[in-house]
Amino acid sequence: MKSTISRRRFVTISAAACGTAVFGRFATALPLTQWRGTALGAAASIRLRHPEASRIIAAARAEIDRLENIFSLYRADSQLSKLNQNRRLDHAAFELLELLGLCGSLNAATGGRFDPSVQPLWTLYAETYSTGSAPTRGQIDDTLRRVGWGHVVVDSGAVSFARPGMALTLNGIAQGFIADKVAGLLQAEGLRDVLVETGEFRAVGGHPDGGGWPVALRGGAGNAADQRLQLQDMALATSAVSGTVFDRAALVGHILDPVTGQPAPARWSHVSVLAPSAALADGLSTAMCLMSAEEIERVVAAFANARAIYG
Repeated sequence: MKSTISRRRFVTISAAACGTAVFGRFATALPLTQWRGTALGAAASIRLRHPEASRIIAAARAEIDRLENIFSLYRADSQLSKLNQNRRLDHAAFELLELLGLCGSLNAATGGRFDPSVQPLWTLYAETYSTGSAPTRGQIDDTLRRVGWGHVVVDSGAVSFARPGMALTLNGIAQGFIADKVAGLLQAEGLRDVLVETGEFRAVGGHPDGGGWPVALRGGAGNAADQRLQLQDMALATSAVSGTVFDRAALVGHILDPVTGQPAPARWSHVSVLAPSAALADGLSTAMCLMSAEEIERVVAAFANARAIYG
């Protein structure tokens, strides 16, 4: 699942018109406000038009920070870090329990390809490649004994591991989950026509000037043309095997098969998923990097209003 670690952008806002419009009872024309920052280490942004944009964006930034304190692997005091360190977390945050529930559903729907318990395998690859070597088959097999969603136990608000040495990463789904939560916060403020990006995209409504939010998917291998999409009440997530790599030659991608322990093959330059939920799109796009075209189409067909774009 989702280090040298480099990141490449496969999705861009192809246009962000900053025109003006009359907002409800306010007589003045308002510009489109855009905030840029980070969320779980990924580029983040919020685009909206509102007379109280500064206040609303501050609330959204506070929500992103709150959720990072639950899901981040890089904050030592986050709930996820405490779970990985102690093998048990009592009184887990509702959002962690909610997301783990979705992880379980995606694990089942993808035949085990989506599996956040792959973190020990990710650590093995990162540590061995940092020394200039690849993990051996024996190391991989030994590490796989500590991988398996069926050994993650959620019971009465507590989360624990049934086997020693286990750990979770939510990097293949938490960015989308955060986008959904921020979008929900903005909707509670009465906003429509907002675009939230936290590594993945979640559109509430469309563009304030009409139509959807224009987004371009970069063309991939073979000089394929960019694909231009209009996001409206929809989420978009993209995963790419080479988006983050372990080795200096950029040949060993970061998405790892929890069954074989091997990196995803360079079958697809990227997999993008459109779905009503950014968390769902994020998790599916991660798992689908490990799938054939036939498997991708079979899995995506099980989810209403979802579509996969890959190549």
